[in-house]
Amino acid sequence: MENNKQTDVAASNKQTEVVKSDKQAKQAKQSKQPKKTDPNKKPNVFVRLWGKIKAIASELKKVTWPSFKTVMKQLGCVLVTVIIVLVVILLMDLGLQALLRLAKGESETTAMLIEAVKGALR
Repeated sequence: MENNKQTDVAASNKQTEVVKSDKQAKQAKQSKQPKKTDPNKKPNVFVRLWGKIKAIASELKKVTWPSFKTVMKQLGCVLVTVIIVLVVILLMDLGLQALLRLAKGESETTAMLIEAVKGALR
């Protein structure tokens, strides 16, 4: 019986050691695994900003920049268009001002026109 008790004690000690080693193995695995992060959580603002800066730099490397000659041609076209629009708006403004003065009767030429019209009608 004594042998039987010793084998039982030895077997229980081995089981205890196995349980302890299993617990230690689980703890080791848990400590080695990275922390689970929330997939909906945004990264740090500086990390996001740095990512945007890198993306912008990458896109700027892909851009085909025009030559100086091409830029000057396009600049000339823009300036000519702006001057044409400026002249058209100026002429429209002056014409509308003259019509407004005519309607108000403030102009000397308006008085002369009115007299001329009255004289023609008599």
